[in-house]
Amino acid sequence: MEDQIDRKEFVKLIQMNKGIVYKICNSYCRNKHDREDLAQEIVYQLWISGHTFNDDFKFSTWMYRVALNVAISFYRKNKSTQALVSFTDNIIDIEDISDDFETEYEQNRKQLLYFIHELNEFDKALMILFLEAKNYKEIAEILGITETNVATKISRVKDKLKQRILTANK
Repeated sequence: MEDQIDRKEFVKLIQMNKGIVYKICNSYCRNKHDREDLAQEIVYQLWISGHTFNDDFKFSTWMYRVALNVAISFYRKNKSTQALVSFTDNIIDIEDISDDFETEYEQNRKQLLYFIHELNEFDKALMILFLEAKNYKEIAEILGITETNVATKISRVKDKLKQRILTANK
């Protein structure tokens, strides 16, 4: 990234894939301030590690890997200072909607996001990628595990989430 053309192209790639940063920040941080801090740290780490990008892989795959590593480190560093969130608190800023107007789908989506947020860092990253409809090969490349391991872990996390949902809805 030494010349201006490479820098401009790199910024363009980050801009085109900025949704990755938003999704990860929303999944790992409970409040707006932390999400902003994490987003800034992710972009900074992408910038300083841009020379490690390998053209053999998709840019978004590399970006997910860097962003998830930064998010996991950020989460671990701030874990001890985070207050517990009650079930009724929102994980991400979602406007309060009257129960009369809120659909069952929306309630289920919020509940699923809450339970995903409770997962350990690795499982949370795995589910973010799975919900993004990434295939097992892409997930394996991003997380640095085998495709078989991806399938096994996804199955286990799905079972864990199903049990958590069933328990909560009793």
